[in-house]
Amino acid sequence: MGMPDTEPHLSVVFPAYNEQERIGESLRKARTWLEEHQPEHEVLVVDDGSSDATAAVVLAEAASWPRLRLVQLGENRGKGAATRHGVLGATGTWILCSDADLSTPIHDVERLLAAAAASRAPVVIGSRSITGSNITQRQPLYRVAMGRAFNSATRLVTPGGHNDTQCGFKLYRRDVAQDLFSRLTVDGFAFDVEVLYLAHALGHQVAEVAVTWHNDERSSVNVLLDPARMFVDIFRIRRRHRGLTR
Repeated sequence: MGMPDTEPHLSVVFPAYNEQERIGESLRKARTWLEEHQPEHEVLVVDDGSSDATAAVVLAEAASWPRLRLVQLGENRGKGAATRHGVLGATGTWILCSDADLSTPIHDVERLLAAAAASRAPVVIGSRSITGSNITQRQPLYRVAMGRAFNSATRLVTPGGHNDTQCGFKLYRRDVAQDLFSRLTVDGFAFDVEVLYLAHALGHQVAEVAVTWHNDERSSVNVLLDPARMFVDIFRIRRRHRGLTR
């Protein structure tokens, strides 16, 4: 069964690496809400070279859900690379990029869409660190400390004073998203910082909105290697895009 002919209002992009245990439940939750509240939607799961049954789980869900598509990268390239492929292949007016575990519930996209309409910002980021956010399950203390250190470092690179660059729940207007992601050079977890840097450099307004968030301890982040890579990446971003303007 092919995709519906109508252009979707909302595209949801899930980058996924070895997510066979979580992606099925996330897709079923997303489908239930989207079919009722955003019927003109599409969902893209980008399988980042998983070695488990992630692709099979997605295909099983897609068998009865024509608005769900699977994109396979073939080899593990990183969350940034997977998200970029999904964004560049999306066709919705708005594109929501979400973690595969739906740590932020899908219905919180309504908060982001409302903020986009009120502020006319083409980029709206979910935040766990501002007034109104609701943390129902917190991270371990060492993850909190790493996050604070990383966010402090991002403030040296990215203008805007964002409180939470790494929350995996962000909304983009498609034309802006596809321009930003076409310029992306970071394939790993620090890609969010590069996207925000590019947005500001190109003169796009960025809004930050409080969301609900529930920590899932089954994270794919390597707590020894990934933070070091992320710090290296963020300090390369400004050099890579020096002189960039709209």
